[in-house]
Amino acid sequence: MTVGIVTDSAAAVPDDLVAAHNLAVVPMWLTVDGQPVREDQITVAEVLAGDVTTSGPTPGEFEQAIKESLRGTDDGVVVLTIASTMSGTNAAAIAGAHAAGAANVRVVDTGTAAGAQALVVLAAAGAAEAGASLEQVVAAARHARDEVRLRAALPSLDHLVRSGRVPNIAARAGRRLGIVPMFEFRAGSAHPVRPARGMEAALDRLVSSWHRDRIEGARTHIVALHADAPEQAQSLMERVQERATGEIASAFVGSFGTVMTAHTGPGLVGLAWRWARVTS
Repeated sequence: MTVGIVTDSAAAVPDDLVAAHNLAVVPMWLTVDGQPVREDQITVAEVLAGDVTTSGPTPGEFEQAIKESLRGTDDGVVVLTIASTMSGTNAAAIAGAHAAGAANVRVVDTGTAAGAQALVVLAAAGAAEAGASLEQVVAAARHARDEVRLRAALPSLDHLVRSGRVPNIAARAGRRLGIVPMFEFRAGSAHPVRPARGMEAALDRLVSSWHRDRIEGARTHIVALHADAPEQAQSLMERVQERATGEIASAFVGSFGTVMTAHTGPGLVGLAWRWARVTS
């Protein structure tokens, strides 16, 4: 039997990969116009149309998911959460693991979110499927956590202005100059990087950032992610594929998730990647 893998829905792992790797996904929560709703039960359009707050899963939800995963394995369970700097989800997972009362459960803070979190989860799942022990799966997750990068671009700051996260003067200046804000998620938080002049330039910059990270003899795992902008994410992936020369180990286009989109607004497009050395 293999080690069981549990994560939260902030990772936004596509349904086909959840099924293929037998992942257990605990949903994040939103409160829309005063009504609580699970992330998997609401569309992006509904989120953007309402008054929204977000929250992580409860310890009880993690406890249930852990116990269900333990029933399918004798080897233990690894729980991989969104960055603890962004959410109380990691603390809830630790509490849920304690409540589950099993010694063979480990909780790992991925230090990231969205597509980058998904890459950490899939690295752990791959190790588990290869027959790795509980501690070896934890080590694989931590190694992937150290390798992943996430960069993204927003078409405008308008949504962040409405949410009170940035001043309106910044959004007005950006619209006037045709500037596309860009950021990198590292060390558990978002950091602004030099903005681009237009979305086409932003997409090119994202691809260039990925390729500059290239390691000789390594292959890449990569996600083109988006917040209600699937066509641009697909275009971004096509640019990556044009640039790659047999270097792609795995790739998919995925959503940024409704909870994350509630914070960023629609139109975000980004790349998450890790370059992994090929071992014989």
